[in-house]
Amino acid sequence: MARYREHGELGLLDRPSVPHHQPTVTPAETVARIETLRRTRKGSAARIAHELAGDGVSISVRTVSRHLAHLGLNRRRFLDPNGENNRQPRRIIARWPGHMVHVDLKKVGRIPDGGDRRVHGRGSEQAKKADRAKTAGARAGYVYLHLAVDWFSRLAYTEALCDEKAATAIGFMHRARVFFAAHGIGHIHRVVTDNGSCYRAKDFAKVLPRWPASADHPVHPSSQREGGALQPDPGRGVPLRPRLVQ
Repeated sequence: MARYREHGELGLLDRPSVPHHQPTVTPAETVARIETLRRTRKGSAARIAHELAGDGVSISVRTVSRHLAHLGLNRRRFLDPNGENNRQPRRIIARWPGHMVHVDLKKVGRIPDGGDRRVHGRGSEQAKKADRAKTAGARAGYVYLHLAVDWFSRLAYTEALCDEKAATAIGFMHRARVFFAAHGIGHIHRVVTDNGSCYRAKDFAKVLPRWPASADHPVHPSSQREGGALQPDPGRGVPLRPRLVQ
């Protein structure tokens, strides 16, 4: 509300999560020097940090590695002898609603009803009640948040379920399909998942081919191409939920 009062409707637009002030940020000249040394001399991060230190620039090896990864130069085999990139990063882009639906889950701890000692303090009546529930075998335990996001429209559907078994994931997918159909996405062309056990199960793989024009596309957890797809990045100009084009 404060942003709306101060800036009006412009204050409600998505903004980058980068702080306005970064006193310790690496100067642009140093970043450019790191890129030049990498392309011309093919030096490692440690070698580049050493050469910069010789020029009076104090920078850690980890910081150099971070900037090399940001520049796409973290692998020397990606560079030709003349220093030019020999490959371009591959990106998977959804081209219409339902083209790609990313499915994932998150394991989170349950919060006892009314909170526990972290809220009410040690020795409080509510903390004692939570401890009695634990000793009686009624532990808070965990809940599994299953989430499906359409990459094109960013329309999301989520459920809090009791486990991460294949049968639970299959039921969630059926309900997610109904949800997307109710919002104008009648056909799911591709389902993108990670290598979770419930998604690698044979029962889960058997269900998807029965849907019209659907296929399973597993993604390695460390993939940089599709990693973080469930968290839109306002800094890249990706809105949280753009208007759905029918």
